[in-house]
Amino acid sequence: MSVPSLLIAEDMHLLREALAELLGLEGDMEVVAQVDSGTRVVPAAERYGPDVAVVDIDLPEMDGLVAAALLSERVPGCRVLILTALSRPDHLRRALEAGVAGFVRKDVRPDKLAAAVRTVAAGGTLIHPALASTALPAPQSPLTQRETRVLRLSATGAQPMEIAERLFLSYGTVRNYLTSAVGKLGARNRIDAVRIATESGWI
Repeated sequence: MSVPSLLIAEDMHLLREALAELLGLEGDMEVVAQVDSGTRVVPAAERYGPDVAVVDIDLPEMDGLVAAALLSERVPGCRVLILTALSRPDHLRRALEAGVAGFVRKDVRPDKLAAAVRTVAAGGTLIHPALASTALPAPQSPLTQRETRVLRLSATGAQPMEIAERLFLSYGTVRNYLTSAVGKLGARNRIDAVRIATESGWI
């Protein structure tokens, strides 16, 4: 039986090299590719066909979760293990929506990381207990799909008129959605609503 092949996606050169060396020394896995940005994950996976992609969540050009979602579409045979230094609830929910198989903290012990890679390579799933306890119990969003889309665009700095044009809605309808979102979230204003929804992982 062949050993699992790995792709390492980490923008910090020293850490990327350390991860590659650490996992390569395990003997039962092989690092076949290394990349330093999110936009390079899918092309590298298409070229080298790794079994597992170990992806840092905070990558330049494209974050690790967006890259993971694209990877599941373009290279479905490659399973993803996300590494994160933070414990934000929205990150885990986004990871699960993207089809990620593993989600662990960067401060995990080397032997635990190797074990996580083996679990993911074997078809299993693994979520760090501390991350699961902070993310999974989070409440569902009170926003409708339209309110979510409008607030998400507002979070990018788009003004109501621009949002209306992009979503083919009237200016008044967009203002109503924003007012409704502010009320449902108990926010002071639109900016506060964006903050609350972002921190809760709803947009």
